[in-house]
Amino acid sequence: MSRPESTSRRRVLATVGTGVAAAAAGCLGSGNLGGQPTYQEGTVSGINASNVSNRSATQLSAAAALAQQQPSDSVTPLEPLSLRDHEFVVESGYLGSTIQGTVENTGSSRIQTVEVRTRVYDDDERMLGRYLASTGDLTGGASWAFQVIVLESPVAVASYDIAVLGTPS
Repeated sequence: MSRPESTSRRRVLATVGTGVAAAAAGCLGSGNLGGQPTYQEGTVSGINASNVSNRSATQLSAAAALAQQQPSDSVTPLEPLSLRDHEFVVESGYLGSTIQGTVENTGSSRIQTVEVRTRVYDDDERMLGRYLASTGDLTGGASWAFQVIVLESPVAVASYDIAVLGTPS
C-alpha cells in the first residue's frame, strides 16, 4: 500500500523539479525552449602527422584522468553566457589535443556552473568523442578561459562543434 503513495510522491516531486528548472531557465531568457544546446562549428587546420607527436602511455593516462566526459544534468542554455572565441590547439606533453577559448557572462547575475561541451569528428564526419570543461561561480561581466582536453590524436580530428551551458544561481 505504501508503494503507490511513494510512486505518486516521486512523480509529483519529479514534475515540480522539472517545472522549477524550466521556470529558472525561462527567467534567465534561455531562448531555447527545448533546453538543448546550440552548437557552433569549429575547424581544425594545420595539423599533420609530421608536426604532431603522439602521447606516451603515461601522458595519455594523465590526460584521461583530467579529461571531462560526463556532462552535468543541471545545466541548460542560458542567454547571458556567450562563447567569445574557440580554437583547436595541440599542446605539448600530456595535454595533446585541446579546444581552447573564452566564455563571457554578459549578464549581471552570477552563474553557478558553466559547462563547455564539445564533440569531435573525423574526416568522414563520424563523431569520435565528447569532451567538456566546467567551472563554477562566473560573476556577471566576468570571462572564463577554458581548455577542453580531447583524448583523440590530433591527426584523427578533422572538425568539432561546441556549445556553452550553465546553471543559474
